[in-house]
Amino acid sequence: MKTLEVGGLRVRTAGPVAGPAVILCHGYGAPGDDLCGLASVIEAGPGVRWFFPEAPLDLGGGARAWWPIDMVAIQIALMQGRPRVFDTEAVPEGMGPALSRTYACLQALIRDHGVDPARTVLGGFSQGAMVTTDLFANSPERWAGLMVLSGTLLAGGRWRPALAQNVRDRPIFQSHGRQDPILPFAVAEELHELLVESGAAVEWVPFNGPHTISQGVCSRAGTWLQSVLR
Repeated sequence: MKTLEVGGLRVRTAGPVAGPAVILCHGYGAPGDDLCGLASVIEAGPGVRWFFPEAPLDLGGGARAWWPIDMVAIQIALMQGRPRVFDTEAVPEGMGPALSRTYACLQALIRDHGVDPARTVLGGFSQGAMVTTDLFANSPERWAGLMVLSGTLLAGGRWRPALAQNVRDRPIFQSHGRQDPILPFAVAEELHELLVESGAAVEWVPFNGPHTISQGVCSRAGTWLQSVLR
């Protein structure tokens, strides 16, 4: 695993110097290398490159974030045994700058590291999945596919028209735990319905588990990536 500075973000990378690629963004509060182990766990096929951008915000203790969230509200909801409630239509404060910085990183990967969007899958876990869902729908590049690992519906007023216009027949992999206490399964189902209504070719992988990436998800993701990047 190598670490690069790409377009203003730190990016860890594994695999050959050319070929199809997978770009995965980690979740809120995780270290920048949180998803790097997936490069050796997910069987994406020979010759695939992996890139793992690190979120720009330093939360201390190695934790990073794409934009701030109210962790106190989440902790209170968890202690009270109720699902987290948030506005799925609103664009969170700080999401705009996160999108700009991540897109600058993607442009630098294309320009300086030979990444071909047509042979590259974007994706991420949790907050990282939200970043890449927005960029997949709104950026001018036509990426090969999208991986939404325990992501959720967000910025609905912004996403709905973009998804309706830009994702028809495009491959999307979505997984979510039915017992997820952080991002409720019901809201992930809403996102799934929106993706299907927008005409995307969705590989939907619900699983019995919490806010995580299960072994079964890794296995299904590998098969899906091989079909998309062949």
